[in-house]
Amino acid sequence: MFKVTPNPPEIDPAPHDPALDSQKTKNAIDRALDFYLAPEAPKYFPPKTRPIYMVDPTLDDETLLVEASESLSSANAMAGNIANSVNGPERKPLLALQQLIMLNELLVNRLLDRLRLPQ
Repeated sequence: MFKVTPNPPEIDPAPHDPALDSQKTKNAIDRALDFYLAPEAPKYFPPKTRPIYMVDPTLDDETLLVEASESLSSANAMAGNIANSVNGPERKPLLALQQLIMLNELLVNRLLDRLRLPQ
């Protein structure tokens, strides 16, 4: 009878070391997990302290104030829209919240106007 497939080689061309395979596999798994699950912490923070929210420490005062002003302006508009859609006793606390946001927005804008940039 004729055999369709050839016989396998009688000797393995490369020696097989199970300890070497497990070490390569472990190294590959560690690299993959580190790449996907452990991104590097920013270099300007100590390794033990990682804040949840981070503001870029290289930003200047004017940029920070502009961002704060725009955030307060958006919050003011949202609080006003919510207060206008609610009737009854729930409306007064929402209007008070809108007024507090608006006053803080005015304070930030005043400080932004007073800021003198170095020339």
